[in-house]
Amino acid sequence: MQDVGALALLPVVIILVVAVLTRRTLFAMLCGTLVGAVLLGGWGFFDSWIGYFGSAMADETLQWLMLVVVLFGILITLFERSGAVREFAAWAERFVNSRRKSTVLSFLLAIVLFVDDYLNVLTVGTSMKAVTDNYKVPRTELGTIMKLTAAPIAVIVPFSTWALFFAGLLEAQGVTANGSGFGAYLESIPYIFFGWIALVIAALVAFGVFPKLGVLKKDLARAEASGDVFPLGTTAEERAAEGALPVDAEVGEFAVAGDGGARAVAAPTVEAAPAPAAVATRAPELTKPRPWNFLVPIAVMIAVTILTEVDVLKGTVAALLVAIVMYTVQRRLKVKAVFEAAFDGVGSMLFVIVLTALAFMVQHMNIDLKLADFVIESTEPVMIGALLPAMVFLVCGVYAYATGSFWDLAAVITPIVIPLALAMDVNPIIAGAAVFSGAALGSTTCLYGDGIILASRSIGIKPLNLMTAILPYAGIAAALSLVGYLVVGFLGL
Repeated sequence: MQDVGALALLPVVIILVVAVLTRRTLFAMLCGTLVGAVLLGGWGFFDSWIGYFGSAMADETLQWLMLVVVLFGILITLFERSGAVREFAAWAERFVNSRRKSTVLSFLLAIVLFVDDYLNVLTVGTSMKAVTDNYKVPRTELGTIMKLTAAPIAVIVPFSTWALFFAGLLEAQGVTANGSGFGAYLESIPYIFFGWIALVIAALVAFGVFPKLGVLKKDLARAEASGDVFPLGTTAEERAAEGALPVDAEVGEFAVAGDGGARAVAAPTVEAAPAPAAVATRAPELTKPRPWNFLVPIAVMIAVTILTEVDVLKGTVAALLVAIVMYTVQRRLKVKAVFEAAFDGVGSMLFVIVLTALAFMVQHMNIDLKLADFVIESTEPVMIGALLPAMVFLVCGVYAYATGSFWDLAAVITPIVIPLALAMDVNPIIAGAAVFSGAALGSTTCLYGDGIILASRSIGIKPLNLMTAILPYAGIAAALSLVGYLVVGFLGL
């Protein structure tokens, strides 16, 4: 480890600046890791970079996450090739017959899947994008609703992976209620302000009450004018991968089985002006859509995930096996087509895999650069008395956003914050709630956090597009949360 002081911030700053200037997340991450390697290895930066790449790939969490990503990529491809997603969308449109209903259903589904944020964004994005596309809902709006709900609901409901982990942190520091850390966590829930406020904003956006801001406002105007639900700058290949139709095409017949769910598209008329863009995915006009080919694997994934102590990997494997059996028995896909879908599914996730590996490299570099120590030492003087909850939330939120560390952040800073709170006669449960709020803020907004990466993949857009759409809403929630912590701090609750 090397103590480089304020220079520890440099890799993170480089990543954010390059990402905004070039709008290329992968290039930005590569630049950040190279800068980190130079700081840590000097002239031997190449060997240092290779070493950190190896340590990241050896990380058990990354290995687990890569397996989830690959298997889910295969599952998504099977859904698309079999026509399961399009049939689900056609079936859902019998009940969801307006724009508002499509976004509200997306929000409610995200609430129901509170048990894990990975499961949440992967399921909601995959199942709802074809439905919301039909009503010209920008993919960035769907992603904003998803991400403003996924981590916040996970910290609010005490039976999620987040809640159980944080409860363990409280108990390890001796903060208990009725003899357990879980009891202390229950008492902290009312003070996890970011979680509550983000959920309210997500609901208001879903119901169409909250005004559209920033990038989302522009995306909405373009979607309503042209039907293009994808962010500006999305390539033709990326649109095609998401099943988007050319803007000058008309929907003809849709296959129900046996041809991989391919659809016939009528040739454009002479009057139709060619356009390089692609519009929303349209649901097939099927007289008897069969939603169970999509709903059964998803239900199996959710059930197995919950029954195996919230192991998303086991849930995804179970869903994949069920989907393969269903589609081959119904002759929707031949065995050869299943293998082809598997290879294509893995290929579709290569960007996500590489980006995630680089994100873990950055996390490992930040540890050896002692970034957390620098941030804590720099802000500890202002973490005093009534200001403590607000400062803890601010520091945790900014650090989590900048580094992509959420649970790791909580594990590092909780043992520092709790003793500080006790020494300053501040309620340690509120101080802990501020840590958890900050972690949820980071997970909701971080460009290279696993939450944003998985969510952006599930709705078929780039992480940078999703982050920039979310930031105004998350920023409002963060500002109100900061005020909340200032109030409870000065009230001495």
